[in-house]
Amino acid sequence: MIIRYSKDSLKFLSKLDKKSVARIREAINGLTLEPPVGDIKVMQGFSDNRKRLRVGTWRVIYKYGQENEIEILFIIDIGNRGDIYK
Repeated sequence: MIIRYSKDSLKFLSKLDKKSVARIREAINGLTLEPPVGDIKVMQGFSDNRKRLRVGTWRVIYKYGQENEIEILFIIDIGNRGDIYK
């Protein structure tokens, strides 16, 4: 499984300290397992089957997709708990 990050998510990760980035990336790697590991919930109001992963006070918005029979994990956005849903 390939993990692809959006520009916004990479920008957010660049502002964090190394320990926090490692914690978030470890949680994202847990999403590649079968079944996915973590505090995961399906987001309401989206038709593309988006989900959110809770990592402490941060939230990772993601979805699964396929390109040329290769499964891809799209990281749509990463942010703080209060700001990510706005």
